[in-house]
Parts: sequence; structure tokens; C-alpha cells
Amino acid sequence: MHKIRISAVRYANTYPFIYGLSESGFESRALIETDHPSECAAKLISKRADLGLVPVAAIPLIEGYHITGDYCIGADGKVRTVQIMSDSRPETAQRVFLDYRSGTSVNLIKVIARNFWKREPDWINTYEGFDFKAVEINDAVVLIGDQCFELENRYRYSIDLAEEWKNFTGMPFVFACWVANRELPADFISDFSNALALGVNNLDKVAEKFENTGTITGPALKHYLKNNIDYNFDERKKNALELFLGYLRKL
Repeated sequence: MHKIRISAVRYANTYPFIYGLSESGFESRALIETDHPSECAAKLISKRADLGLVPVAAIPLIEGYHITGDYCIGADGKVRTVQIMSDSRPETAQRVFLDYRSGTSVNLIKVIARNFWKREPDWINTYEGFDFKAVEINDAVVLIGDQCFELENRYRYSIDLAEEWKNFTGMPFVFACWVANRELPADFISDFSNALALGVNNLDKVAEKFENTGTITGPALKHYLKNNIDYNFDERKKNALELFLGYLRKL
């Protein structure tokens, strides 16, 4: 029997998942690769992976998708790692340069701009190697991931997009879910959720293991994992996901 292929993401917010899959020995049961969020989605769509941590905006693109397990990458307020930044007020930017690595964050800023700010700036796609530090004063950049910690002091203004979503909707936001492109065995899903729980329920150990690994280090990493990311895919997040997908269909 072929091993199930899993596409994960290796940003700081996924360290608990990486920890759980590793420490539980689950890596012996599956082929696990780490990718950018957009590549996770692409692998599920093209069936180069069976299960992946998929940006939620890409879920409708996956034929026969199954949202799998009890955990997600979510936030109930400020998330820190999904921001729009500018040297002028971001909500008045003439052009907005969009991080190529996550379709969800790109679509979230479009939903916020259209429905809450009542604006339609020029949306500019970026690419690998794009210099997010070199935009004009009346432009803005949307950034995801650990790079937000690098650049949030580079710009005069920033708006946390998860916090902005909650300001207008009163709801948390779900950035990514574990999604399969086919029905997986129930025992596999149960063991997979238990492996993820090992990381989610041991954030101090996760922070200790990864404290010198990436851009977010030391006490800042522990604070981020405990206070900015909300991993439980509960009913509030499921309802928030449906609300976002409804907005998305109208874009």
C-alpha cells in the first residue's frame, strides 16, 4: 500500500503541526513534504499530494475535497503574520502589491477592501524574488508569514488583516485547513489528528525546539504561538470560514 502523501507548511505558525507529526512517529506512516501555502494547494489540486494544509481560498478549487481533522491555522484577533503595510495609510493606497505565496491572504484583503473599506485599489501580483521593501509611498504591500516580523518596523503603518476582519465581522478567521482530495481511512484521520494534538497541546516544548530555527525566535516565538494563533477548528471558525467563502464567491 502506498504511503499517503502530506504537504505541510514550514512557517512558525505550523511548528506545532511539524512537531506533532515528528514526535509522534507519524512520519513513518506518510510521505511528508513542506511547501509554500500556494504550493500545498497546487499539489492537492493536481493530486501530487493526498492531504495538505491548504489556504482556505483554494479549497473550492480542489475536486472532491474533504476538510480533515480537528485543527487549522486560525486567529481570533491579531495574528501578526498577515499584514498590509505602507508608508501612507494602507486603506488609502493607490496600488497594493500582493504576496504571491498565499491566495487566502490576497483574497482576504480584497474582501476587506471591497466590503469594509469600500475601495478598489489596483491589485498588483508579485513573484519570487520581489523586493517588498521597495514600493512607493502611496503603495502598500500585503505580506504573510515570518517575513512580517522582519518588515513590520520597515513601514510607518500596518494593519493586521485578521484583526481587521474581526473588527468588522466579530468573528475569528481561518487561514488554512487540513484538506484531503479523497476520502481517507478513518483510522488514519484519527491518528493524524492525535499527532497534531501532540504539538498543539505542548506549545512550550514546540517553542523550545524551534526557538532558534527561523525569523521568530526565543520568547517572541512562544508568545506568537500561544497568543496569536488559534489552532482549534471549532464551530465559530467553521462559521467564519463559511462567511468568508460567501464573500469570496461575490468577488
